[in-house]
Amino acid sequence: MTTLDHLVIAARNLEEGRAWLEGRLGVSMQPGGEHASFGTHNALLSLGPEAYLEVIAVNPAAPTPPRPRWFGLDTPERRAQLADGPRLIHWVARVPGLSGLDLAPFGEALDLSRGEYRWTLTVPPDGTLPFGGALPSLITWHTPPPPTRLPDAGVRLEKLTLGTPDPDTLRARLDGLNFVGEVEVREAPQVELSALLVTPGGLVTL
Repeated sequence: MTTLDHLVIAARNLEEGRAWLEGRLGVSMQPGGEHASFGTHNALLSLGPEAYLEVIAVNPAAPTPPRPRWFGLDTPERRAQLADGPRLIHWVARVPGLSGLDLAPFGEALDLSRGEYRWTLTVPPDGTLPFGGALPSLITWHTPPPPTRLPDAGVRLEKLTLGTPDPDTLRARLDGLNFVGEVEVREAPQVELSALLVTPGGLVTL
């Protein structure tokens, strides 16, 4: 069975992303850390005991990585998008293991770490997002994941909506993963993601 692990919000810089999200949700983000392999850093927010949300941005204090950064953060298109403000760009699904799966649509499996956390994640070699971001990256945790340590801020994911010009293919690939969760796939002219969150102050859409 595959479930939602976390949502990915990208920003031009971490301070902007954190302030934007805290202003929208009315709760405080928690410190994350640095990703040495990709020259990025993040802040985190619990979405309950099984899922979380991250704000990610290029770390200006880190050296340029030898490969393209994940989530398309190096591309002119992504930089142009983020010039208009932080946005939900992707999601990550948790799988029990990656062996035996066809990873061609998802990218190569990389063993990664940040602080005490260890995981394996699929990342395309060119740093782009699978299916424009509508198809999740796949993650297997080798340590307890962040939701087990993050304080509960009272925020929950009500529904993740995935818009794509090819909904049938996306649904078939999610079915092939035995995905279970509050995810709706619909047809749209271009890839677009939106998340409906329950917060202490009411419903918020990202």
